[in-house]
Amino acid sequence: MPHARYETDGDLGEIVLSNPPLNLFDATLVQELREAVDAAAAAAPRALLLRAEGKVFTAGVDVHVFEGLDIPAADALTASLLELAHTVEDMPFPTLAAVHGLCLTAGLELSLACDLLWATESARFGLVEKVVGITPLMGGTQRMAERAGTARAREFVFSGDLYDAATLHQWGVINRVLPDDEMLDDARAFARALAAGPTRAHAATKAVVRAQADHGT
Repeated sequence: MPHARYETDGDLGEIVLSNPPLNLFDATLVQELREAVDAAAAAAPRALLLRAEGKVFTAGVDVHVFEGLDIPAADALTASLLELAHTVEDMPFPTLAAVHGLCLTAGLELSLACDLLWATESARFGLVEKVVGITPLMGGTQRMAERAGTARAREFVFSGDLYDAATLHQWGVINRVLPDDEMLDDARAFARALAAGPTRAHAATKAVVRAQADHGT
């Protein structure tokens, strides 16, 4: 069973994390996620849903992926992870992350690279990289600042604490918070509705919003 895969449901594409029990970003998941993201980019569905199987979305990066890396290898891994998030962010169709349970580090950074982020009421979020003495590697700090403001982004990353979905919804990080047993079905229905919409207009909207975020125009 792959740790990450790309699949389709009509005009809707889905990237699925499936590495039980914690959906850790180990070497296999990272490689298969890269392949799934590339498959989604090549297939160009009309909308994309990012979701995970199991009890948690992800407990984050398996720290063993950093063991034994020299500086060039560490730089290559960092560049690969950053490129992964950029590829998702730059897709010219709507992307929606549907998050449940725990969502930490790389999984949260990937979710923040999506256009929209929905969560279950019980979901918990954190960029907890400080516990291993690093800062987030995939643009999570910047995207948190874009959504929540610079002061809250600093607090979120500096503290390394877990934040509930309601707080991040109040901050503007999460678009919708739904009951645990309803969120995925509702998110998939919304993603299907996006897929049925005006593809070129959605791409133009993404470009306009990105220009405003990056340049204020």
